Amino acid sequence: MNIFQEIQQQVQQAFPALFGSEVELNKITINETPKEFSGDITLVVFPLLKLTKKNPEESAKTIGEYLVANNKNVAEYNIIKGFLNLEIKNEYWVDYVVNGRQSTVDSRQKETILIEYSSPNTNKPLHLGHVRNNVLGFALAGIYKANGHEVIKANLINDRGIHICKSMLAWQKFGNGETPESTGLKGDKLVGKYYVEFDKHYKKQIEEIIVQGKTKEEAEKQAPLLLEAQEMLLKWEKGDAATIELWKTMNSWVYAGFDITYKNLGVDFDKFYYESDTYLLGKDIVEEGLQNNVFFKKEDGSVWIDLTADGLDQKIVLRADGTSVYITQDIGTADLKYKDFKMDQSFYVVGNEQDYHFKVLKLILQKLGKPYANGIQHFSYGMVDLPSGKMKSREGTVVDADDLIDDMIASAKEQTEALGKIDDFTEEEKTALFKTIGLGALKFFLLRVDPKKRILFDPKESIDLHGYTGPFVQYTYARTRSILRKSQDAEIKHQDLNAEYKLHPSELELIKVLYKYPIVLADSCREMNPAKLIDYAYEIAKTYNKFWHDCTILAAEREDEKNFRLLLTEQTGNIIKQSFAIVGIDVPERM
Repeated sequence: MNIFQEIQQQVQQAFPALFGSEVELNKITINETPKEFSGDITLVVFPLLKLTKKNPEESAKTIGEYLVANNKNVAEYNIIKGFLNLEIKNEYWVDYVVNGRQSTVDSRQKETILIEYSSPNTNKPLHLGHVRNNVLGFALAGIYKANGHEVIKANLINDRGIHICKSMLAWQKFGNGETPESTGLKGDKLVGKYYVEFDKHYKKQIEEIIVQGKTKEEAEKQAPLLLEAQEMLLKWEKGDAATIELWKTMNSWVYAGFDITYKNLGVDFDKFYYESDTYLLGKDIVEEGLQNNVFFKKEDGSVWIDLTADGLDQKIVLRADGTSVYITQDIGTADLKYKDFKMDQSFYVVGNEQDYHFKVLKLILQKLGKPYANGIQHFSYGMVDLPSGKMKSREGTVVDADDLIDDMIASAKEQTEALGKIDDFTEEEKTALFKTIGLGALKFFLLRVDPKKRILFDPKESIDLHGYTGPFVQYTYARTRSILRKSQDAEIKHQDLNAEYKLHPSELELIKVLYKYPIVLADSCREMNPAKLIDYAYEIAKTYNKFWHDCTILAAEREDEKNFRLLLTEQTGNIIKQSFAIVGIDVPERM
């Protein structure tokens, strides 16, 4: 139990004796005291006045006097306009550091969480938008796991459909038998090249048809290339051997390419689902829903659900010819996931352009009475823009994920070498360092913004060694390791430290920041927001650097000062490393 929870429970227990009434625990609000006021912990008195039957100052005074008398950790109190500010004894903070005692939070019931992210198409390589998706999904999984939940990381591969056939057809027509081996291209880039090639030839055919007097809409539908792609899709659905063989070959190229990108990005998965296996799922559930009057059939034979009473509209779940739509597949896949894992919550890490789709999916599953319906969560996030504007896959103007990673590593190399502090590194150590800094900069920048917000990615800003960046936090970690290496002690002498040690203001400020670690971790999980943990890591780094500036460490006058500050330095580095590791960011031992 941390000091916030301790005070909260003690106030609740004392309430009947102090005021003759009982209070619910969630009505007792305990916050960190703002820096401009004296104190460490603040009790907000205003919500309690109906129960205390006293004015704010009297209520605060009664509670404050009780806590000073009955809680060994409370030194004194002050009251500012109905806010009770409590000062925690010096000994409590010293003990926290000396004994390595982690503050803890009471976590909610442990659950099984399935998090689906990445979900790429096999007609193109991963791009910057996919990078944000992967980084967010992996971070969310790490946060839930760190809070004690069982986590399954899933990837639903979109490996079928007209867009896949477009790449296949273009390769057939214009590829001259090219392979990843013959071209030296990663397989996903080779296939993506032909997706762009299809679009180029398709647009040319549209222009030719328009010249013949057709409208643009007519031309788009009549272009021979599109008709051939549609014919290829029908062949695939009928199991045509040659089409299936080409599909398997080109998909295998893409998967090999994806694996390289995932490894370089530092993300992984526990379970892969493939749309080619799941696209027919859901039809039985639709039939079940028809029998239970959840769905209805129109005159043309198509099946719909009426969601107008829920503030939405009517939604088709099965076409007149009996074929599935996306929502049908998602219904079936959701059922399959539950059969596989019996998860309590199922997250879909998907961009906010699909907000409506997932509202409909959850609502349909609820109306069908599925036991997992309430656990459906759309982890919606904003798109990524660049200073040059939006990205378009068909036109080949996307920022390729591999190129982005390479550029970030190259920028890290350039900036680090300019500082001239790694001359004694081996080439292998330099290569590892540049990758750690480059990827750290990329991930930190993509995670530091609330996921719901659209983001403008600026590579130059992200790699800066100063300011609100990953490299700044990484540099602070490396500083803590450097100080510990320079220490003459084989290990920090705990026996030379005691509760009488008087804290420097900058020591106390740093301790209180470190103390919040499990609280921030729990908040990040509850709010489903990795940005909180990223912001916290930056706060630690900023506060430690102030402490480093204000307090002599290795040359401290007294041995107990030196030992305490080394211990504080060690804990700072450990918590930075833990916080970053949870969201998939590495830290360098030297920098």
